[in-house]
Amino acid sequence: MSDLVTRFAPSPTGHLHLGHAHSALFGWREARRGGGRFLLRIEDIDPNRCRPEFERDLIEDLSWLGLEWDGSVRRQSEHLDEYRAALARLAGMGVAYPCFCTRKDIAAEIARAGAAPHGPDGPLYPGTCRHLSESVRAERIAAGDAWAMRLDVGAALRLTGPLRWHDRAQGWQTATPELLGDVVLARKDTPTSYHLSVTLDDHLQGVTLVTRGEDLFVATHTHRLLQALSGFEPPDYHHHGLLRNAAGERLAKRDRAQSLRSLRAEGASAAAVRALAGFPDESKD
Repeated sequence: MSDLVTRFAPSPTGHLHLGHAHSALFGWREARRGGGRFLLRIEDIDPNRCRPEFERDLIEDLSWLGLEWDGSVRRQSEHLDEYRAALARLAGMGVAYPCFCTRKDIAAEIARAGAAPHGPDGPLYPGTCRHLSESVRAERIAAGDAWAMRLDVGAALRLTGPLRWHDRAQGWQTATPELLGDVVLARKDTPTSYHLSVTLDDHLQGVTLVTRGEDLFVATHTHRLLQALSGFEPPDYHHHGLLRNAAGERLAKRDRAQSLRSLRAEGASAAAVRALAGFPDESKD
């Protein structure tokens, strides 16, 4: 068996749709073609939206599709202490800081400035809390103020220097984490965020090829910076295209994209659903 390791990492916040099936099949196929391993990880760090019944259903749906994964399932909710330790290391390096701004505060600061740098998802955080003194930070935390830990991208890049990462579809990329700015790494009530947990999980699980949708391409710039700060060897990446509806919009749970379970209820076979997901030849039945 080769050292190739891929993974599929859904969040149990709803039922899987064809877009999820495409992503899972993509990662599974790459692992099997390369004689490697395919892992399943459950990204359940949001206690307000994640449900055990959704996890149960998604595992059943993946099995019905004919997917098999290697080893045990990693659930992020069972590893919160690991994320806390990773966050503490970054804070100790001086590249993470507490931010007390609400969304309203951030919007007001941007308005006062007249303009703000923009990222792919809109205006970037303007750095309001970046230069607060340690005493002020401690006082506000002790007072029970809500806070989020943010990555100080400028300070981080001064430590790491220039970075690169490789995408199999688009080649070598110069890491530009400034595109997303000082992203949130954790919140007062949740000791990790997507950016922090996915970087640590992929390292700990030995993932060598991250396969995921092209909508996460920009996030990889931030993940490369976190890898460098943590001393992790970066994996290879392959950001695949997204399945879209008739209007050209990517399939999403929030838009009530048709679920695999509803397709099953309508009598669709696993082979038919794999074909709808873009993998007509991945037959196991």
